[in-house]
Amino acid sequence: MTFFIISLLILALIVLIGWLKIHPFLAFLLVSVLAALLLGIPLNKVAASIEKGIGDMLGSIAIIITLGAMLGKLVADSGAAQKIAAVMMQVFGTRYIRLALMLTGLIIGMPLFYGVGFVLMVPLIFSIAYKYKLPAVYLGLPMLASLSVTHGFLPPHPSPTAMVFQFHADMGITLLYGIVIAIPAVVISGLFFSGFLKKISSQPLQAFVAVELPENQLPGTANSFLTALLPVILLMALTLLPLAFQLGPAVKNLFSFLAAPSIVLLIALIFATFSLGVFQKKNIGKLMDIYGDAIKDIASILLIIGGSGALKQVLTDSGASNDIAALLQGFNLQPLLLGWLIAAIIRVCIGSATVAGLTAAGIIMPLMVATHTNPNLMVLSIGAGSLMFSHVNDSGFWLYKEYFNLSIKNTLLSWSIMETLVAFIGLAGVLILNIFV
Repeated sequence: MTFFIISLLILALIVLIGWLKIHPFLAFLLVSVLAALLLGIPLNKVAASIEKGIGDMLGSIAIIITLGAMLGKLVADSGAAQKIAAVMMQVFGTRYIRLALMLTGLIIGMPLFYGVGFVLMVPLIFSIAYKYKLPAVYLGLPMLASLSVTHGFLPPHPSPTAMVFQFHADMGITLLYGIVIAIPAVVISGLFFSGFLKKISSQPLQAFVAVELPENQLPGTANSFLTALLPVILLMALTLLPLAFQLGPAVKNLFSFLAAPSIVLLIALIFATFSLGVFQKKNIGKLMDIYGDAIKDIASILLIIGGSGALKQVLTDSGASNDIAALLQGFNLQPLLLGWLIAAIIRVCIGSATVAGLTAAGIIMPLMVATHTNPNLMVLSIGAGSLMFSHVNDSGFWLYKEYFNLSIKNTLLSWSIMETLVAFIGLAGVLILNIFV
């Protein structure tokens, strides 16, 4: 019955948004209320569940998206993105620019949460797309595939890291196996698959693509790259230094504070305000106008993401994810395949990769121990399943759709299929590694 109800809810979302043209935020609220009623949440707790879902979702991502949008807008308007695009094209040429973006996504995706990497790198994708008249989806999907794979497969991202500790796996071995699987996953789902998407029409948000400036008005190459990549540099440094050196408690606490994505982005924005603003003869009033425009541009995106959080919370509070998982426990399948399947089905029904991964981990743990399944591979199997078929109940789906300004159909044809390919290629990689390790 739970499967049937969730299927109806997903269909209702598609009808409200795609056919009736209801704003996605309102559609999510309506479907969330309907879900709560159909799945048995007491009437006096429906509003609290919806509010908690919106609050939890926006609490974790609103600061990141807002600061990232401000930084991205300034990088675009100052000419830094134009400078970076020109340098990258000189080095790689149009023939290999997607490969360059894919590799960049893998590198920055390791220390960065998906949402942070997305809002930082999308302006660069758009600038290259507009300057060199390349299709935005065709150009950008390899990088986004890289960010998605690192989010689902690799520590120190939340879900794989939590599973490493839960399964008593080895962090280093899991990371090594994860990289081995991640490379073919992003090459096939990002670089190869996007080659079939040249005809998808996309008019990305103009807010992140500035009018082209004369060469003599552009900031320097070093300044442009340093400012745009400062959040990545800071996060990598603050993550690796505590691992490389013995630090006292006070220094560890300081590093922990500074390494929080919201603090990193705030530091980077302050730096950019001077490096691309004040030092480039822009007054504070003009800079604040740029930041204000960035907020206006992402307000609708924040509401949509918050709405998806409401539905996720209702499905979680109602026990729908546990019902689905309990049905699957009786299946007589190889543990790695079963872990992947449980995570994949929860992901499709609930929308959150993190919820899917951690829920599946709790369910598969006894079976994994009893069958002596490799815990490092189980982390990766569940991580791959947790990325399966992102669609209308996933905040990442809406982030991509709204930034790239796509129809639901074209979002499904590009983003959702890419995520599905990642899930299946990840599973194949795990099963192949299981033969040799």
